[in-house]
Amino acid sequence: MNLSPSSSAGAAPTGLLLQTATLPAAPASVQINGLRVAYRGQPVLQGLDWTLQPGQVVGLLGRNGAGKTTLLEALLGLRDAQGGSVQLFGEPASKPSDAVRARIGYVPQSNDLFGELRAPQLLDYFRGFYPRWNGEKVAQLLRRWEVPLDLDIARMSGGQQQRLSIIRALAHEPDLLVLDEPVASLDPLVRRDFLRELVEQVLDRGTTVVFSTHILSDLERVAFNVAFLREGRIVLQAALDELLETSQIVVGAEAQLALLPAADVLARQPGRWLVRRAEGAALPAGLVAQRASLEDLFEVLT
Repeated sequence: MNLSPSSSAGAAPTGLLLQTATLPAAPASVQINGLRVAYRGQPVLQGLDWTLQPGQVVGLLGRNGAGKTTLLEALLGLRDAQGGSVQLFGEPASKPSDAVRARIGYVPQSNDLFGELRAPQLLDYFRGFYPRWNGEKVAQLLRRWEVPLDLDIARMSGGQQQRLSIIRALAHEPDLLVLDEPVASLDPLVRRDFLRELVEQVLDRGTTVVFSTHILSDLERVAFNVAFLREGRIVLQAALDELLETSQIVVGAEAQLALLPAADVLARQPGRWLVRRAEGAALPAGLVAQRASLEDLFEVLT
């Protein structure tokens, strides 16, 4: 499905009426309530709730097959849901207005580019849909990421196609950027440059970014928040720095682990619990604690 807005948007108003009343707060970039999605009769998302606020950068983590791509597609209205609701900037994701479409950038896991076109032709085509298209940024990224301009897209390498897909998504300076495994085919240097570009986009424009990745080191470099998807629900979303600072893996006998305050327990594995606790806080006898790494968090929470 094409996320590009229609080119037949109505004319802008010629004047503004000044209001003295307090303006309502801007809606969340993404508001999901009770989302249920099944695939071939099997439930994938089961009553999922999720909110993304303007300016948040959220890394979405989950095991293979957990439903990350399904969630991102449902978030954008590209996959039918069996229940619940999804809103983008206060509008239904299934029927967004042209104005909302123009605020969204999307990089799918597998590219949806037109293989018979070349990069300049593809970008010129999409330029007509977006009033905020930044031609200077496009030209800069094409040079920096060495995207060939005289080669049919179908003949490009997977990495070149992915770079072009990312440029297309960034070109109109979206307010919501959704990325599904965006760096899987990029070499380390381009990947690092892309992540830096992503951070600048957020800091300069307050863009909301949600991306899935299996490269945890990249996530640590740019994600301000992480969300863990398990059994069809977001089981935890938190600021990454705070989570790494306060989370510990506590190991010991189950009877002793059960003495830990229930409110501090994030997840349990046999003889190995993930808890939020202050560094140096007293532990029941027989337990050993160590600070949790992102790998630990991924293992226990997904």
